[in-house]
Amino acid sequence: MNRAAPVDATAPILVVGGGLAGLFCALKLSPRPVVVLAAAPIGQGASSAWAQGGIAAAMAEGDTFDKHLADTLAAGAGIVDEAMARGMIEDGPDRVHDLLAYGVPFDRDLEGRLDLSREAAHSERRIVRVRGDMAGRAIMEALVAKVRATPSITVIENAVASDLLTENGRVFGVRFLCGSEAFEWRGAAVVLASGGIGHLFAVTTNPSEAGGRGLGMAARAGAVIADAEFVQFHPTAIDIGADPAPLATEALRGEGSTLVDRHGERFMPAVHPDAELAPRDVVARAIFRQVTSGAGAFLDCRAAVGAEFPNRFPTVYASCIAAGIDPVTQPIPVVPAVHYHMGGVLTDANGRASLPGLWACGEVSSTGVHGANRLASNSLLEAVVFAARVAADLSVLPPSGVEGEVAPVSAPASAGEDAALMARLRALMSRHVGVVRDAKGLAFALAEIAAMDRLPGAPAHRNELAACRMIAHGALKREESRGAHERSDHPQAVEADRHRSFATLGEAQAPVIPQPEGLPA
Repeated sequence: MNRAAPVDATAPILVVGGGLAGLFCALKLSPRPVVVLAAAPIGQGASSAWAQGGIAAAMAEGDTFDKHLADTLAAGAGIVDEAMARGMIEDGPDRVHDLLAYGVPFDRDLEGRLDLSREAAHSERRIVRVRGDMAGRAIMEALVAKVRATPSITVIENAVASDLLTENGRVFGVRFLCGSEAFEWRGAAVVLASGGIGHLFAVTTNPSEAGGRGLGMAARAGAVIADAEFVQFHPTAIDIGADPAPLATEALRGEGSTLVDRHGERFMPAVHPDAELAPRDVVARAIFRQVTSGAGAFLDCRAAVGAEFPNRFPTVYASCIAAGIDPVTQPIPVVPAVHYHMGGVLTDANGRASLPGLWACGEVSSTGVHGANRLASNSLLEAVVFAARVAADLSVLPPSGVEGEVAPVSAPASAGEDAALMARLRALMSRHVGVVRDAKGLAFALAEIAAMDRLPGAPAHRNELAACRMIAHGALKREESRGAHERSDHPQAVEADRHRSFATLGEAQAPVIPQPEGLPA
């Protein structure tokens, strides 16, 4: 890691991404000039706005940082960076108070204290939320309003970043597309806050903007990517064939809802001592087995929530009613869906990537705080904590007031998206790099990605293809099962592999074992 990279302070800082991490970082940088490049209108297209649970923070009486850390370490299956996780947890309460100051209406009890809930694998009630399942939306609405009222922040919406500009291994700007026009903006530093990779899979809870472009862009520029194989599947996406799949929040199980088969029999008590509150990877695999075996999987909220469902969990209720399901009286059909990526651009405690001039925060980054399996609601916590740290690291740069250099450039002839290629890629990832993996399927996936890279439509999707290559490569190299990474051909955890993984795109492009015969595409 280059921890003392020189930076050019003659232009505003460029923040790529209009989600929670990007907007929070921009606000924390105020009054320094910042340009936010958002792929959609801010507040839209960001996974942050879809987060139902809330932010995990040890703020309740009887809760401690040590307890929160212990839960994080347990969920992370042995490879959490403990120092990074402790620092994140200790910063948590201050960041929650920042959000309160920005106007986020977190739930409070009758005495005005924060009303905290519990989610799976947490030993205490520590989830700060809004109206049960509306935390992400409420947080984003408050931040968007604050950003629009902050003169130092310039937002360019519908701007899709395509390339990091580099020179001698240092990042100095971004190339981006607005419609069919291409531009280059050269800034003092680039902060990647572009979100995750969920929409690279056919079954996901993520919006289409979460297509791994930031990860692929960084990998193509030469950045080190960490823990790419660890993709978390949310156990309880609502199984109604929607893309993306609506989510049945973890808080429903925290409130006592149960998982049953099509005959109404619970199946989780036989799988794990914590039953429905087991870590997400355990629950996701159990539901996957239920669905693939034909036994079915349903979330039964009738006894735990019942008639209070519309008021306590309005988002989930609306999704169910739209699909013809009344969760007050009917179990909800569920299926695992890609939800979060523990891997990403490797950063240090200040958000610095391996490339000088590049910082990253939010889901596109990999700080090591999640290990092999993210603890519920630690993701929004990580986003605000490390966004604030990036801002603090960058705030030492003297503000220049310079507008920055932006110029139109020739757009590539193949700038338009290739829908058929993306559908093929997403199906490939879900089938062979999904909940359960093996060497044959992963080798096949890598061979298919290499073949897609040679297709005429590939240049428009080089970032998505690079991201998929990093994930499949990491999954093939890790010959064990750990956390969210399950290998049917290597079902046990291996002590020698109890460490994080690091790779560059060049390493991931190295030849793999020959493509096996007889595997369906």
